[in-house]
Amino acid sequence: MESNIAILFILVISVLGKANSVAAAACFLLIFKLLNIDKFVFPYLEKSGLFWGLVILTASILTPIASGKITLLNIRKIFTSWIGILALFLSLFTTYLSGLGLEYLTVYGRSDIMPALILGAVIAAAFFKGVPVGPLVTSGLLVLFLKLIHKY
Repeated sequence: MESNIAILFILVISVLGKANSVAAAACFLLIFKLLNIDKFVFPYLEKSGLFWGLVILTASILTPIASGKITLLNIRKIFTSWIGILALFLSLFTTYLSGLGLEYLTVYGRSDIMPALILGAVIAAAFFKGVPVGPLVTSGLLVLFLKLIHKY
């Protein structure tokens, strides 16, 4: 019952904060619990959900290339511009941070910080027009900060 209340709280905050992806995820989890299939679905989500979510996210980002809207000429031009080169280096950095964050959440078992990450994402979506896709990067930034102050 306690977990239902926590997910319901996240759902309410995400609806109020207009964080639709978080609201949809919370709805799915509540539906799985209400249908009593959580015992089957949750272990799979915990094991493979992040991978499949990243596959879908990456596929959606790659769709303009696959559809031909972005051509090889466009790609060559962007990699010869300062914005493209900066984007490349920022992508390297944020992807590195995502790896740190994933390790922190999974290998080190610190998924207990996830409610704080989700709440921050929802508040940013509601008040700063953010998009809540960054819990891994956020936890990576947390790890980087913890390493800087030698608490990791």
